[in-house]
Amino acid sequence: MSEPAERAQKLDAVDELAGKRAEFVLDDVVYLDGNSLGALPAVVPGRVEDVVRRQWGELRIRSWEESGWWTAPERIGDRIAPLVGAAPGQIVVGDSTSVNVFKALVGAVRMAGEGRDELLVDATTFPTDGYIAESAARMTGCTVRPVAPADVPGALGERTVAVLLNHVDYRTGRLHDLPGLTAAAHEAGAVAVWDLCHSAGALPVGLDEHGVDLAVGCTYKYLNGGPGSPAYLYVRREVQDRFDSPLPGWNSHAEPFGMRSDFEAAPGALRGRVGTPDILSMLALEAALEVWDGVSVEAVRAKSLALTDFFLECVAAYVPEGRVECVTPVAHAERGSQIALRCDDAGDVMKRLIERGVVGDFRAPDVLRFGFTPLYVGFADVERAARVLAQTLA
Repeated sequence: MSEPAERAQKLDAVDELAGKRAEFVLDDVVYLDGNSLGALPAVVPGRVEDVVRRQWGELRIRSWEESGWWTAPERIGDRIAPLVGAAPGQIVVGDSTSVNVFKALVGAVRMAGEGRDELLVDATTFPTDGYIAESAARMTGCTVRPVAPADVPGALGERTVAVLLNHVDYRTGRLHDLPGLTAAAHEAGAVAVWDLCHSAGALPVGLDEHGVDLAVGCTYKYLNGGPGSPAYLYVRREVQDRFDSPLPGWNSHAEPFGMRSDFEAAPGALRGRVGTPDILSMLALEAALEVWDGVSVEAVRAKSLALTDFFLECVAAYVPEGRVECVTPVAHAERGSQIALRCDDAGDVMKRLIERGVVGDFRAPDVLRFGFTPLYVGFADVERAARVLAQTLA
């Protein structure tokens, strides 16, 4: 047995989160794509069957009240809240990340003072965020200025209305300075909006602690909510009364069953709701979140850093020098929960890795992405992935 393999056995033996693996539906594949789609928590199929057969099939419309369907968006939001460092009453679940980015950006413009008309947007952001920002700007009379996150402090000015940033870069896995950039935005009088898709469930976020105004995120990555599971919107308590959603719907009305022609926003984060909740996927998400019972985000972060450190060590030990280049920062303070390796023939390499039982993903033009979900990825998985990568590249 190689030295890395022996180390992997020892690390797995003392892993405090190792028992969580049994709460997921897994096979012999090394699954390192949880940063795109999390694995299936074992409790979900039975819960979804109950929702379909009993709550829908037997109770039918009574389930809006008796099964808690109506309050699901805020109830599940409160379940997500501690995972992103938020107190209850500030998160609603529903719609997609894209729709929530639109709500947050237009809401941010409406909260800002007169004379501000420039949106600063992460130049390295996931493309959809940029598309939404451009559309929101056209609708609100603003302009969009793409800026690298590190350059945001110098780009802020009297015209800046809001800043939209990704907490973790989806391509490289770089972790951006949420506390510092939020503080810089506030000092300039701008609203701070964060996309948490690649950080929620992988590392501490601290939304309340750092005064983030608005935040959005998906639930199908590190939160394991399932394909297309609903996203969420965070509205900090101090700005809730000023949050004017551009998508007012009957679910965000103060009296949703009053059927009034005039709109009056619901109190608190509920004004972030729009239409009828997607109950099947929403309650699948609620069941999936049970795997977090008894788990601290700090413990997850500690294991994430240990896993990614160990992967880099194994890659250095197994892969010929110069064959791949790590584009993820080595410094812990700048690293999310993935490792991105640059490789000339990355697309073909990933296909062959998947055929050999190691699942990551490829991002054009030349990046191999490996996501590490600490709740179900172990150190033996990491060692095997690096060993198979070396064999594939040979």
